[in-house]
Amino acid sequence: MSPLEKLFGKTAQMTVLEYLMKNKGEINYLSGIAQGTGLYHSSVARVLEPLLENNIVIEKKIGKQMRSFTLNEEHKATQVLMKFYDEMKKELGD
Repeated sequence: MSPLEKLFGKTAQMTVLEYLMKNKGEINYLSGIAQGTGLYHSSVARVLEPLLENNIVIEKKIGKQMRSFTLNEEHKATQVLMKFYDEMKKELGD
Protein backbone atom coordinates (compact mmCIF):
# COMPACT_ATOMS: atom_id res chain seq x y z
CA MET A 1 0.00 0.00 0.00
CA SER A 2 1.39 3.39 -0.97
CA PRO A 3 1.94 6.16 1.59
CA LEU A 4 -0.74 8.35 0.02
CA GLU A 5 -3.22 5.48 0.04
CA LYS A 6 -2.44 4.78 3.71
CA LEU A 7 -3.20 8.38 4.64
CA PHE A 8 -6.00 9.39 2.29
CA GLY A 9 -7.52 6.18 0.96
CA LYS A 10 -7.50 4.91 -2.58
CA THR A 11 -8.94 7.32 -5.11
CA ALA A 12 -8.42 7.55 -8.85
CA GLN A 13 -6.90 11.02 -8.52
CA MET A 14 -4.40 9.89 -5.88
CA THR A 15 -3.51 6.88 -8.00
CA VAL A 16 -2.83 9.03 -11.08
CA LEU A 17 -0.92 11.65 -9.09
CA GLU A 18 1.25 9.00 -7.49
CA TYR A 19 1.89 7.37 -10.87
CA LEU A 20 3.03 10.72 -12.28
CA MET A 21 5.28 11.37 -9.26
CA LYS A 22 6.87 7.94 -9.62
CA ASN A 23 7.42 8.68 -13.32
CA LYS A 24 8.46 12.31 -12.98
CA GLY A 25 10.56 13.65 -15.81
CA GLU A 26 8.94 11.23 -18.23
CA ILE A 27 6.40 11.90 -20.94
CA ASN A 28 3.21 9.97 -20.20
CA TYR A 29 0.33 9.23 -22.51
CA LEU A 30 -3.26 8.68 -21.43
CA SER A 31 -3.11 5.01 -22.42
CA GLY A 32 0.17 4.50 -20.55
CA ILE A 33 -1.20 6.11 -17.39
CA ALA A 34 -4.34 3.97 -17.67
CA GLN A 35 -2.29 0.81 -18.13
CA GLY A 36 0.16 1.71 -15.35
CA THR A 37 -2.57 2.50 -12.84
CA GLY A 38 -5.16 -0.10 -13.82
CA LEU A 39 -7.76 2.64 -14.35
CA TYR A 40 -10.00 3.17 -17.37
CA HIS A 41 -8.98 5.84 -19.91
CA SER A 42 -12.11 7.84 -19.08
CA SER A 43 -11.27 7.83 -15.37
CA VAL A 44 -7.71 8.97 -16.02
CA ALA A 45 -8.92 11.78 -18.30
CA ARG A 46 -11.47 12.89 -15.69
CA VAL A 47 -9.04 13.00 -12.76
CA LEU A 48 -6.33 14.72 -14.79
CA GLU A 49 -8.55 17.78 -15.33
CA PRO A 50 -8.15 19.30 -11.81
CA LEU A 51 -4.41 18.56 -11.92
CA LEU A 52 -4.18 20.40 -15.25
CA GLU A 53 -6.32 23.31 -14.02
CA ASN A 54 -4.01 23.75 -11.02
CA ASN A 55 -0.82 23.46 -13.12
CA ILE A 56 0.34 20.34 -11.28
CA VAL A 57 0.41 18.55 -14.63
CA ILE A 58 1.33 19.95 -18.04
CA GLU A 59 -0.44 18.72 -21.18
CA LYS A 60 1.11 18.80 -24.63
CA LYS A 61 -0.85 17.92 -27.73
CA ILE A 62 0.91 15.78 -30.29
CA GLY A 63 -0.92 15.90 -33.57
CA LYS A 64 -4.70 16.04 -33.58
CA GLN A 65 -5.53 13.34 -31.06
CA MET A 66 -2.45 12.40 -29.02
CA ARG A 67 -1.94 14.09 -25.67
CA SER A 68 1.08 13.76 -23.41
CA PHE A 69 1.27 14.61 -19.73
CA THR A 70 4.18 15.47 -17.49
CA LEU A 71 4.40 16.53 -13.89
CA ASN A 72 5.06 20.28 -13.68
CA GLU A 73 8.14 20.03 -11.46
CA GLU A 74 8.76 23.79 -11.59
CA HIS A 75 5.41 24.66 -9.98
CA LYS A 76 5.71 25.37 -6.25
CA ALA A 77 2.65 23.27 -5.34
CA THR A 78 4.08 20.30 -7.23
CA GLN A 79 7.38 20.66 -5.41
CA VAL A 80 5.56 20.67 -2.07
CA LEU A 81 3.57 17.57 -3.09
CA MET A 82 6.71 15.71 -4.18
CA LYS A 83 8.52 16.60 -0.96
CA PHE A 84 5.52 15.47 1.10
CA TYR A 85 5.30 12.23 -0.89
CA ASP A 86 9.02 11.50 -0.44
CA GLU A 87 8.83 12.16 3.29
CA MET A 88 5.74 9.97 3.68
CA LYS A 89 7.50 7.14 1.81
CA LYS A 90 10.34 7.34 4.31
CA GLU A 91 7.98 7.47 7.27
CA LEU A 92 5.30 4.97 6.21
CA GLY A 93 7.09 2.86 3.64
CA ASP A 94 5.96 2.08 0.13
